[in-house]
Amino acid sequence: MGKTELLIIIILFNILFVMFVTAVLVYIRSYRQRKKEYLNEIEMKNEIHQRELLATQLEIQQATMQQIGRELHDNIGQKLTLVSLYIQQMLYENKVSEASERIDQVSQIINQSLQDLRSLSKTLTDDNINQKEIVTLIQEEVDNTNSFKKCHVSFEHNFKQLDLGFVHKNVLLRITQEFIQNSIKHSRCKNILISLNTSEDILWELNIQDDGIGFDTSEIKSNGIGLTNMKNRAEIIGARFHMESQENKGTQINIILKKQS
Repeated sequence: MGKTELLIIIILFNILFVMFVTAVLVYIRSYRQRKKEYLNEIEMKNEIHQRELLATQLEIQQATMQQIGRELHDNIGQKLTLVSLYIQQMLYENKVSEASERIDQVSQIINQSLQDLRSLSKTLTDDNINQKEIVTLIQEEVDNTNSFKKCHVSFEHNFKQLDLGFVHKNVLLRITQEFIQNSIKHSRCKNILISLNTSEDILWELNIQDDGIGFDTSEIKSNGIGLTNMKNRAEIIGARFHMESQENKGTQINIILKKQS
């Protein structure tokens, strides 16, 4: 075999080797790309499944609460109303002043219980959420909290009316309630500021912050039940959830839902 033929063989071998290595690299790259796309697809499906599962849980919870609310109104409420009528009759028929005073006290307690029961029933059946604007719902929660005088809550917004369905209003209200309760219970805050705004690209943006003692987020197991509840509710409607907290600097959450293009 001459030098020329040997040189040609070596060159061909090198070319084949380079082609083989290139083919292997292309295959590995293609495999990694397909694997990445597959994992992304699995992750997306899991996310969609999780969101659907959370939405289903919310629907089941709402249906259960509505059933309880109707049962309270139709069953226990009617019985308390009947008892109240009997008490009124006893009060009318009784001529002993001391006994009349006690009967009157019992009547007042029953009537107050009836009012509380009707209020609870209305809340559980979600009529309150369906019939009122989100600004009104949050302002009512603010007023109720301020009446206890444990922490001052302020609420501001940049719109007059925001057209939201039940699920969005329910999520915003429940997250607000969760944050307020956690702040009062754990943060020793003096003030809580709630802002709900909208813009050209954002359907709504909810910011809530307190001036409490804050906490180290890395030391919270599973991010805490209350935080998990807020995150899960935001995920149900596809909103972005972000929280910041530092010791002695308070806690803040930011939730944004962008408009669909």
